[in-house]
Amino acid sequence: MKRILIGAGGVLVILLVAALALLPGVLEGQINRIVEHEPYAVAPEATARHGELAVVDLHADTLLWARDPLERASRGHVDLPRLVDGNVTLQVFSVVTKVPRDQRYVGTSGDSDVITLLAMVQRWPARTWDSLLERALYQAGKLHRAEAAAPDELKIVRTAADIDALLTLRGDGKRPVGGLLATEGSHPLEGRLENIQRLYDAGYRMMGLTHFFDNELGGSLHGLSGEGLTDFGRDAVREMERLNIVVDLAHASPAVVEDTLEIATRPVVISHTGIKGACDSPRNIEDALMKRVTDAGGLIGIGYWKGAVCDPAPAEVVKAIRYAIDFLGVDHVALGSDYDGAVPVAFDTSELAVLTAEMQKAGFRDEEIAKVMGGNALRFLREQLPKG
Repeated sequence: MKRILIGAGGVLVILLVAALALLPGVLEGQINRIVEHEPYAVAPEATARHGELAVVDLHADTLLWARDPLERASRGHVDLPRLVDGNVTLQVFSVVTKVPRDQRYVGTSGDSDVITLLAMVQRWPARTWDSLLERALYQAGKLHRAEAAAPDELKIVRTAADIDALLTLRGDGKRPVGGLLATEGSHPLEGRLENIQRLYDAGYRMMGLTHFFDNELGGSLHGLSGEGLTDFGRDAVREMERLNIVVDLAHASPAVVEDTLEIATRPVVISHTGIKGACDSPRNIEDALMKRVTDAGGLIGIGYWKGAVCDPAPAEVVKAIRYAIDFLGVDHVALGSDYDGAVPVAFDTSELAVLTAEMQKAGFRDEEIAKVMGGNALRFLREQLPKG
């Protein structure tokens, strides 16, 4: 009987381990969905035009999930093969380090965290279980390891010179994809200004100030306080600017946006959002405040999910882009998908030619298409990143 019990116990352990191994994939498959659709009919001229573009996406949370970014996956929205299929020149990889259980667009507290369990289930190192900074460093390490494994296919971008080198390679007929590291909020600083330097040294060149909850820097658009920058938040913005780290105001409260614009000496981005005049969603800040961001030289990344654009169909995303161009100016609009960010979308990164096709159908000029699809983002980053 003892042997039978031991044997049964061993089987249960094996089953438990197998279940835990499968759980991350099952979870991601449920939340990083692509709405089922027939293959998009993209006209040959749109396909040809898309192939001529330098495409940039300002926000994807791919590094959070338990898959190799170099391998084509059957779940999620972004990996290197699909980036190549979509003719993406540069992908910003933003890292998520804390997500409250009560995450919602209005009234989210920061009192809980589901990433702790996700880190354990995905077998992240134990140092990440109770440290948001270590979670950011670990996810950066995933991108560094991917670059080391495929140096001709993936190039981490840290400087303006890196962008120039990337474009030169692509102009010579090679197809490497650039990757730029960003944070989804600055709670990984853990209240310590010196951690900005640590993240910079790990390759981070864009930093959000808040995510779905208020933190040490200030209020979130979705948080409880509605407050602006704290003293620590002001010091953090100044330190980011000193290091030529791009400040990202996605998810920031209106007061934080206003306070940041008052002290910033460099343009900022809102990496993934919609425009409230095009989609009256609590995810989007008021148009007038968005205009202040762009009047100061800032860049706005338009997302592809319902909370940002109300309808995620490609033609509707393009309508939101049209509104943004007309209101903010063509030089200030970019793509900010929020791919792999626990949002369902109507197309993944391999299908990005459908946006070019819909822009052509909507009468966009070639110059507008080139700027929105990546030209504006490349110009902005070349101006704002360290020169190298």
